[in-house]
Amino acid sequence: MQKITVETKPIEGQKPGTSGLRKKTPVFMAPHYLENFVQSIFNAIGGVAGKSLVLGGDGRYFNDRAAQVILRMAAAGGAARVIVGQNALLSTPAASHLIRKRGTDGGIVLSASHNPGGPDEDFGVKFNTPNGGPAPEEVTNRIFEATKTITSYEIVETRDLDLSAPGETMLGGTVVEIVDPVADYAELMQSLFDFDAIRRLIAGGFTLRFDAMHAVTGPYARKILEDLLGAPAGSVINAVPQPDFGGGHPDPNPIWARPLVDLAMGPEAPDFAAASDGDGDRNMILGRGIVVTPSDSLAVLAANATRAPGYAAGLKGVARSMPTSRAVDRVAAAAGLDCYETPTGWKFFGNLLDAGRATLCGEESAGTGSDHVREKDGLWAVLLWLNILAETGLSVAETLRAHWAAHGRNYYTRHDYEAVDKDRAEAMLEALRGRLDSLAGQSFAGRKVEMADEFSYDDPVDGSKSTGQGLRIHFEGGARIVYRLSGTGTVGATLRVYLEEYTDDPARLELPVEEVLADVIAAADEIAGIRDHTGRTEPDVRT
Repeated sequence: MQKITVETKPIEGQKPGTSGLRKKTPVFMAPHYLENFVQSIFNAIGGVAGKSLVLGGDGRYFNDRAAQVILRMAAAGGAARVIVGQNALLSTPAASHLIRKRGTDGGIVLSASHNPGGPDEDFGVKFNTPNGGPAPEEVTNRIFEATKTITSYEIVETRDLDLSAPGETMLGGTVVEIVDPVADYAELMQSLFDFDAIRRLIAGGFTLRFDAMHAVTGPYARKILEDLLGAPAGSVINAVPQPDFGGGHPDPNPIWARPLVDLAMGPEAPDFAAASDGDGDRNMILGRGIVVTPSDSLAVLAANATRAPGYAAGLKGVARSMPTSRAVDRVAAAAGLDCYETPTGWKFFGNLLDAGRATLCGEESAGTGSDHVREKDGLWAVLLWLNILAETGLSVAETLRAHWAAHGRNYYTRHDYEAVDKDRAEAMLEALRGRLDSLAGQSFAGRKVEMADEFSYDDPVDGSKSTGQGLRIHFEGGARIVYRLSGTGTVGATLRVYLEEYTDDPARLELPVEEVLADVIAAADEIAGIRDHTGRTEPDVRT
């Protein structure tokens, strides 16, 4: 084994987004690309000499090779210890928990989350800080600056380590500790939820189906749902992680998890169904004959969380991303809780969680979580739902109806226009931005604008300010439209349009979503000129 220094030069475009750096897999596999970015992470945090790190990923194509490179670079940098998941697997919430439990100096997570995987699909690398959460902008800015000045990286030359069995091995002076990726996480879940109550529910004939989408949560769900909670074998489907996610798109929504939705809507529907994404931080919840929107799920969990032992003492507050529906706001108001509205990106919740201002957080993009880790957590949300159902004896549909009767309903949908020309999309939003001040009082598709603005966020903990976080149109009566460009794709731009309408009329609580939102949808195109600017007549995905 020999440590070498490899000369390199900056590679354009290595700017981390809200969840690290995501590119097509061949880009990461190009000479020096991965190494440059990893060395820039190390440089941005003051090196890794004497430090401990967590390492793992979602098992997508190139995950195993990237892990070996990072281990050799950490050893070359003098890291004291790297805790790596068996076979280089760790779900994102499990990685966050390990960072926190073991008190490491952070961790590297290999994932492009819900994006497809494979030789020609997506790959990603992100750094999580010692609190277990995604690096804040101050850190990602340092990483980006380091990518622009890098001249060399260090790596040891050696054969690959065997990561197939738990144990410790030495790589130079670095201890490489291979751990069961599931064990610590399963122990944490048992400390939060009443597993006995859920076991009794399942033993009483309650049926469930969990779709791991050929992604990382398969082993976690099998261990917890089948082995520990007694769900029959086969309750967890698509449970073996595959480098290309079985050729599918590991995004738990009604489009990409269509077979599960069809099952839940059909005659053989289980009482409860759920899915998680590529790296295990997102979730979709379904009941017999019903799909629960992520925004409604967050609100229901906030309203019922104290039924679970880990939250029995009450919530400190709740938080949601700005585009998420305001359903949880109504729960917070009724319970006298603080409710925070943040930009999109889980890192914005980290300060609130660390400061003890919030306990539950959520995003409309299928992410919910709590202060048990500093990431969203798909399987955690599933278990909290099961704990609530076990305590109340209600079905998923009955739970939603009871919630709407108590708090009203925020009808909500998101329209995604994927891989649109970035320049044209930005020009559209810039034109709308210039008209915001003049929109109040104007009517579109029968809706009168009450107020229009661009969302900015002043962090109540550290005082930092985030601007340019989305354009908002508020209508009289409570309807709302939000426009923003997503940073989670790897090709072009994704325009997301969020549409919302509130009602507490008992006669209007169970209407078709598209019917209630029809004129809001029409107004969204009329106001922004989506068709004229993008050439798209319909969104690619409706959620």
